[in-house]
Amino acid sequence: MDKILLNNMQFYGFHGLFPEENKLGQRFNIDLELYLDLSNAGQTDNMYDSVHYGHVYNLVKEIVEGEAKNLIEAVAEEIAEKLLSSFELLEACMVKVIKPDPPIPGHYQSVAVEILRERTV
Repeated sequence: MDKILLNNMQFYGFHGLFPEENKLGQRFNIDLELYLDLSNAGQTDNMYDSVHYGHVYNLVKEIVEGEAKNLIEAVAEEIAEKLLSSFELLEACMVKVIKPDPPIPGHYQSVAVEILRERTV
């Protein structure tokens, strides 16, 4: 399956279980893999045969910088649902939500969730 990758999109949101996270906010990084047939786009060189990266970015930005959620799992799920309902050529998507600075003691780079969702018939 062909795919479009959007890597390390960075946003500032207010998701988390703790009141401090909801008040102060923090960085969130998003990686996407968008699965679709890109053969027509490659042959026609027409944007209508693909998915517009800018529109995808804006959709993700609206979700991550929008209403606060307790879990990054819920952020990932909303992104996947909106992508699949907004772009009819999209057959599936992998959404990775990375929280670089969660309030967890210890030494680590980040915590993240990654989900794969497919269009249902």
